[in-house]
Amino acid sequence: MNQRDTALTRRAALGGSLLLATPRIGRAAPFPDRALRLLVPYGGGGQTDIVSRVTADALQQRLGQAVVVDNRPGGAGNVAAEALVRSPADGYTMMTATMGTNSGLNALLYRNLTYDWEKDFLPIGQFCSTAHALVVHRSIPAEDFPSLVGWIRQNPGKFNFASAGVGASTHLLMEDIGGRLGLDMVHVPYRQSTQAMTDLLSGRIHARCMGLPEAETVRNVASVRALGITSAERRDAWPGVPTVAETLPGFTGLAHFGITVRTGTPPEAVARISAALNDALDDPRVKAGYERVGADIAPRNTPEDFYRVTRADAARWGSLIQRLNLVAD
Repeated sequence: MNQRDTALTRRAALGGSLLLATPRIGRAAPFPDRALRLLVPYGGGGQTDIVSRVTADALQQRLGQAVVVDNRPGGAGNVAAEALVRSPADGYTMMTATMGTNSGLNALLYRNLTYDWEKDFLPIGQFCSTAHALVVHRSIPAEDFPSLVGWIRQNPGKFNFASAGVGASTHLLMEDIGGRLGLDMVHVPYRQSTQAMTDLLSGRIHARCMGLPEAETVRNVASVRALGITSAERRDAWPGVPTVAETLPGFTGLAHFGITVRTGTPPEAVARISAALNDALDDPRVKAGYERVGADIAPRNTPEDFYRVTRADAARWGSLIQRLNLVAD
């Protein structure tokens, strides 16, 4: 085990012990006594924003205070991460944890970060995961994922796809699929999800790999069709859409979302937020709220559990970033 993993394990163990030593949500606690803020690393309408708002509502009901969603798009999550680091370490400012900010991917992509993801952030817990749908404009003559693969092979360099930016999960998923299948595709990064969606619907962009919460918004739009899902099994809500794994055995591509706060946040605040989150994860109504937007609720989990998820993402996607020599602006 290297120094990075050792440090994470120690911090995770500390987080777990704090939760065991602190009263659960049902008892009186001094935290919180005013509104909280949830920083969201991407703009409105995308999958991160959608699942964050479901989570904010669930936390608000349990914490007894408003949880205000504060969208801070830019830099693949770096703008929101920097805002968290500048905020007091008191638990009143939280951030939706994504792969870029909490699995060290941005540390590989960006050369001049003003935060240290290992030292500055204390993940509290995961709240959901989302599979992705590969949505393709109908100008591409393909009715399913295998036929799309065939068309791209017959037309090397002519197929383009949008992403949320260099190194974003939607970019890495497509690079991984293309690399495994030997596909020659053109990547077009976007800073705004809304512009990428506009260009997809108009046919200027051929495809987007997008989280199911965002894909739900265009599933009935005539100009596009979903050709593949990155979950291990087909989704009942997406009848007739095969998994990518049916063409590429063993392939999955999930985005994991959680809550993080600044390192140094008081133990009672950490325990209170974690207890509220886990209480929400036990609620069938919250589960239904995630399902309505195409997300899968996480099981009850501890900071240590969430660390393991982020480390697995770091190992898989970090190696791809390094292999492709990706550098973000």
